[in-house]
Parts: sequence; structure tokens; C-alpha cells
Amino acid sequence: MIETIRNAWKLPELRRKILFTVFILLIFRVGSAVPVPFINREELAAALSQMGGIFNLMGTMNGTAFSIAAIFALGVQPYINSSIIIQLLTVAIPALERLQKEEGEAGRKKLNAITRYVTVAIALIQGYGYYLLIKTNGLLELGGANGVWVSIVIVASLTAGSAFVMWLGEQITEFGIGNGISIILFAGIVSRGPTMIRSLFAGVRAYNVEDSTVTAFPLWGAILIVIGMLALVVFIVYIQNAERRIPVQYAKRVVGRKMYGGQSSHIPMKVSMSGVMPIIFAQAIASLPATIGAFVPSAQTEGSAWYSFLKIFDTSGVFYCVVYFLLIVGFSYFYATMQFNPVEVSNNLKKNGGFVPGFRPGKPTTDFLSKVLNKITMFGAIYLAIIAIAPIVTGNIIGVSSLAIGGTSVIIVVGVALETVKSMEAQMLMRHYKGFLE
Repeated sequence: MIETIRNAWKLPELRRKILFTVFILLIFRVGSAVPVPFINREELAAALSQMGGIFNLMGTMNGTAFSIAAIFALGVQPYINSSIIIQLLTVAIPALERLQKEEGEAGRKKLNAITRYVTVAIALIQGYGYYLLIKTNGLLELGGANGVWVSIVIVASLTAGSAFVMWLGEQITEFGIGNGISIILFAGIVSRGPTMIRSLFAGVRAYNVEDSTVTAFPLWGAILIVIGMLALVVFIVYIQNAERRIPVQYAKRVVGRKMYGGQSSHIPMKVSMSGVMPIIFAQAIASLPATIGAFVPSAQTEGSAWYSFLKIFDTSGVFYCVVYFLLIVGFSYFYATMQFNPVEVSNNLKKNGGFVPGFRPGKPTTDFLSKVLNKITMFGAIYLAIIAIAPIVTGNIIGVSSLAIGGTSVIIVVGVALETVKSMEAQMLMRHYKGFLE
């Protein structure tokens, strides 16, 4: 990875893209420190840390901005939720499916515009929910003012911040390196790294001095966490690079005085074809019920219906783990079918005189590719689900609730880093290729 970045830095065009990406991330971090007015930031951070559960998860995904009520507090969550909704609707609504498949670039631009509008609508809803959370917990300044003007300012600031983050991500995608939304999510998670390290040291220190104000755990627990995270990184890198290569043979054919074909090739099918997107989308969906319930005033009252509802969807609970697991598997299959179409691949092979040894062109090849795709997708989905659920189970065993969030963060961070490095390698390869004229 370091060698790839060093080589990319030597190319002027890639260097400009890297600097542009860093500049956008700098703007994102500055906006994550600009507070929304009329909110008591100190009391809010303390209240959210005591609530834990879904608020720890939202804080980790959106960076430190969520806990200090910055204008970027909602982060990329509205855009992620909007993307999920639109991609699912493209399967259910024929008009949206035509925009995606038949109308080319113009259709994709229309879909992107629809996604932006839905993002703003979701940001308005989440911003109002954030305001209700602050209001019901008495975290407003000016003596607990709750006038219409205060609510408008808070909701408008959060919505505008989310829309601006979406725009920043699109600028990275267009003029920078890699997927902009994923990189911004990466930056938000990494920004909480120092806080997690301090919490780890504080937990070990509290265990030694028997301090009840901090979640304490023994030194062997901290060592186990570090070793587990490193092993998780190695495992993720190995699986992300793993692929199933299906051999392809091209028949010989004579055109004029020249003979074409006869060579062997392969179709690469990656084990983790969909990358980190199933994790991100599954996390957004699995935490949605608890997010809605958390903004209800009675949710903090023990014994109430909403309080029980939040307990069911707690990020360290069994029900959340089951839902999370199933959603990861479902989104893995959804993305695999979108990225690899066995019918289309089989038809392309047939048109170009290619065939898979042992299978006739046409339907037999399509059936074979579909069978291989289902097996690989199942393995990749279970791999993603296990490494997402394992930290939750480990955290419950050693008594560290934040470990579940840290494990999910590692998956996203490593996945985004690998995808970004591959994007740089692809751009460098394109610039080093001289072409057929030379």
C-alpha cells in the first residue's frame, strides 16, 4: 500500500487527485468541529455516552461530529439510506430499472438526482429527530428554549450539513480518488481512533485501581482485543484479494490469411465481490428501528414500550445480531447479482467464440456460472457476517460493549483502504499503458 501511494505521488495528475481528496477531507473535518447553535455540547456528549447502544454506533459511523452536535453530525447516513431505498426500488419499479439499464448516462444522472432529493428528505427527518432528542433531554441552551426559530435553525443546519457532506463525497468521486462517500465514512471512523485507544487504556487502568466510573477490563482482555483486530485485518485483506478463476478457451478461426483465437484466458470472480457495501447497508437498516425509537421522549423511561423496543434492537443484543447477519447475507446476494450477470457473460463468450471447458455455450454455461456465483456469494456473505458478528460476541464475553462497534469499523476501514489502493493502481496502470499505436 505504501509503495502504491509513493508511485502514485510521482505522477502529476494522480498527485493532484490525492491532494484534492486530502483537501476535501480537511474541509469535512473542519465542518465536523463547527457546532450547531442553541445546543449544550458538553452535556450532550455526556448524555449520549450514558445512553450508549445505537448512539455509540451512530457516533462511530459519523465521527466525533455526532457527539458534539456539529453541522456534519448526520454525516453520510442520510445518503447511504437514500442509496439503499433507490437501489431496492430499481428492482421493484420498472421505470427506475429502465433509467438504470436502458437510458445510459442520462438515466444514471436522473437516478443520482432522485437519490439527492431523497437524501435531503431523510436528512430533514433525522435532523428533526436529533432536535427532539436534544429537546426532551433538556440540552438546549438559552434556558431550555424550544421556540419555532430554534428548531428551524437546528434542523436546517443539520440538513444543510448532510447535503454538503453528500456534495463533498461526489466531488471526491469525480475529481479525487476512489468512492467519495466511502472515503468520507472512512475519515469519520478513523477520527474516533484516538478516543478508542484512550478508552482501551482507561479500561485497563480502571481495572487495576477498581474504578467503577469507567468500564474496566483486565490487561489480557486488551491484548486479546488488539490481537483480534490485527488478525481481523489480515483475514480481511486475504479474502478481499481471493478470487475464483474460471478457465475460458477461445476457438480458432481464420479471417482472410490470419488466424485468430486459440488462446486460453479466465473469468475472475472475486469471493468478496460486493466489498464493504453489504456491511454499510446492513448496518444502516439494522440500526434504523432503534434510531427511530431513540428519538421518542418515552424511550428513556424504564418500563415503557419504547424502552423495551430499544432493548430488543440494542447493538450488543441477540436479536440485533440475527437481523444484522441476515441483512449482510441478503445485501451480499443483491450486490453480487447486480455486478455479475451470468446470462450476459455467457452471451459475450458465445459471441467471441469462447467457451468454458466441459460446458457447451449458451444455457449450460449460464447455469454453471450461476452455480459458481451462488457458491462464492454464499461464502463471501458468511465471511462478512461472521467477522461482523464475532466482535459483538467477544465484547459480550469480556464485557466491552464498544468492541462490537470497533469490529465493524475495522471491516469498513480496511475494505475502503483496499478499494482506494486498487483505484490508484488501476489509474496508474492506465497511464503506463502505451496503447497499440506504439
